Amino acid sequence: NVRKAANEVARNLAMVVVDIGGRVVAAQNMDGSQISAMRLAEDKAFTAVACGAPTEAWSDCSKPDGSDWGLALSAGGKFIVFAGGLPIKINGTLLGGLGVSGGPAEIDRSCGANALIATGFDSV
Repeated sequence: NVRKAANEVARNLAMVVVDIGGRVVAAQNMDGSQISAMRLAEDKAFTAVACGAPTEAWSDCSKPDGSDWGLALSAGGKFIVFAGGLPIKINGTLLGGLGVSGGPAEIDRSCGANALIATGFDSV
């Protein structure tokens, strides 16, 4: 479903699903996606499950004057603080994370969110 949403906005994206422990359980890289997209998608998925929240939730507080400045360097640099990482939840229970990368952050997020909703997961 991420692929379908990506095709609708004419973007070549990478998408990664991780389980509750942050381990990759599924990954797909569309032809023509950016060379860094798969790595970023994995890190976005990791951040979403580690924090139980969309990755952009940390954007403001991780800025130089924010309370969590330096968060992006946590976990060996795996924490991502811009949009595209979403927690996967059913009825509020955290199951894993979805990371989408390769487009502008808001397109990554919307493609991921649309895919989660279309497959029956909680909206984010």
